[in-house]
Amino acid sequence: CMLIPSSMPRLKGYRFPREVVAYAVWGYHRFALSTADVEDLLAERGVIVSRETIRLWVNRFGSHFAACIRRDRPRPNDKWHMDEVVIPINGVKHWLWRAVDANGDTLDILVQTRRNAKAAKRFLSRLIAQFGQPRVVITDKLRSYFKLIARQTPGADHRAHKGLNNRIEGSHRPTRRREKIMGRFKSPRQAQRFLATHDQINIIFKPRRYRLTANSYRHARADAFSLWTDYASEMTA
Repeated sequence: CMLIPSSMPRLKGYRFPREVVAYAVWGYHRFALSTADVEDLLAERGVIVSRETIRLWVNRFGSHFAACIRRDRPRPNDKWHMDEVVIPINGVKHWLWRAVDANGDTLDILVQTRRNAKAAKRFLSRLIAQFGQPRVVITDKLRSYFKLIARQTPGADHRAHKGLNNRIEGSHRPTRRREKIMGRFKSPRQAQRFLATHDQINIIFKPRRYRLTANSYRHARADAFSLWTDYASEMTA
């Protein structure tokens, strides 16, 4: 099990210690695992719990960890990449809007039914409310962006070019992998909840290893586990 002190107080109304709950949430989001996979990992450690219980833990506490990460993360880079991709939900086309900074860390995601000026404005307004004005905004050539960015971020350098947005194109790949494992998303609410959590957890547990020495990577991983321990201690029922 993860190195979370067993002296942590038990969550009120929960049969298992909070370190077990935190481990299940971590395993589900850190790796491309299903709830059945996490059930087996826990069983190997002597913890017998159903996949449905794990699903409830992930839904209940995943957002807690994501909120803690957003709260404590350093101020993101002011160069933003914005993009939108199709995600089918119950046979209906939806659009996943995602923004990442120059380091590839997710700023925000928003699942919407449209890919138009109104949807773009809603997403950009969310970003500005959270992070202030950007210095540079890089998008694809969706026409809805042009007047909107000029009006909403008058001081920003807007660059619309497919080749410049490779950073965010790559950030969609983990979403596609999880979408396949989950058998597609069942509702817009489920997709929003899962992806908003998953992207934030991966910020601390997936540093860009190719940029780090082995020693630096181990320090980054130790820091991530330390943060997870702190966040587990803040969990409330």
